[in-house]
Amino acid sequence: MADEKQSDNTTAAAASEAPTQAFKIHRIYLKDASYESPQSPKVFVGGINWKPNVSLHLNTESAKLENDMFEVVLTVTATVKLEEEVAYLIEVKQAGLFLVKGFEPARLGPMLGSFCPNLLFPFAREEIASLVQKGGFPQLLLDPVNFDALYAQHIEAAKQNAPAPESTQ
Repeated sequence: MADEKQSDNTTAAAASEAPTQAFKIHRIYLKDASYESPQSPKVFVGGINWKPNVSLHLNTESAKLENDMFEVVLTVTATVKLEEEVAYLIEVKQAGLFLVKGFEPARLGPMLGSFCPNLLFPFAREEIASLVQKGGFPQLLLDPVNFDALYAQHIEAAKQNAPAPESTQ
């Protein structure tokens, strides 16, 4: 019976020493937006056949603030060309403030590099769709993005580009 009490106390002590994990969205906001249509109004007249070539570029950045707060910024750049001419170019920086507390470093990276951008992407997609519509162009619907795969590619590229450890002889 005494052994059971001892193990219960050990379990309770271990639970109280374990870091409390917390994740909370404090704010999602548009940090920056840019829209350019260098070929307007020419692109709207003259019977131009609308067969665009869409190029999409994504980038994420995160910064630690105080009290376990992080700002994550997802930058989405969409360039739409007709043949070789740019019809429009949009860049949106969608940001969020997140409380991320008690996660070990191995989990913190994927949260900031994949999980948070995944939360931000629908807001960026909506902003891009709105800007395209206001620019007078046909609707642009961005496909979903697999941020887990992009983060894994980023980590793999970082490993390959890391300098080789020096051997001591």
